[in-house]
Amino acid sequence: MHSSRITGARRLSALLAVSALALTGCSLWQSQPTADTAAPPPMPLPTTSTPPPPPPRPFELGLDGVAACTLLTPAQRSQLGFDRDPMPDSEAGFGNAATCSYRNTTAKVGARLALITTEGMGVWTDDTAQVEATPVVVGGFPALVIKTPGLDLSCNVAVDVAEGQHLDVLYRDDGAQPPSPVDQLCAGAQRVAEDAVATLVAPETSEPRTQSSQPD
Repeated sequence: MHSSRITGARRLSALLAVSALALTGCSLWQSQPTADTAAPPPMPLPTTSTPPPPPPRPFELGLDGVAACTLLTPAQRSQLGFDRDPMPDSEAGFGNAATCSYRNTTAKVGARLALITTEGMGVWTDDTAQVEATPVVVGGFPALVIKTPGLDLSCNVAVDVAEGQHLDVLYRDDGAQPPSPVDQLCAGAQRVAEDAVATLVAPETSEPRTQSSQPD
């Protein structure tokens, strides 16, 4: 691209030289360019800004040995509207990571928490991850709000809780009519992630959030 800009600039200089010869004596031209007139310098190449690094973790919050279905207390589940019993499972794509699923049958939305102990949050931002990842902070920990192009019925929030580990919260539409907007799903995922991190930090003292922070 750099050489093509130089070639284009030289062609433009040559065309201007020919035009100047044709217009000799015209008041628009005071002097003729000489044969050795230098071509204008090429335009600088555009630069791309590197996104700032995520903030550091306040401390390590390891997920080893944590039961996925204990991450939301009964009070938190009630406030989030999850009225079905938690369903434990595993995620084969992340080394059989422990998961727990919840459902709100009134709003027709659901959530799934996955405790990833085999890969850090960077898995969502490497060259093979075809997603839109927006940095946020959840409970003081660096996190990402993740949208997958073409999939508007779910949104993920990944929280960098420990080196080589992360908490993944999937929040999805579960048959609402009309379907929940993706930004609303992302907001729901972030609220669930905040509650889960609060439970991880202080499992015995986790309290529900205020009424104003309930999902729509």
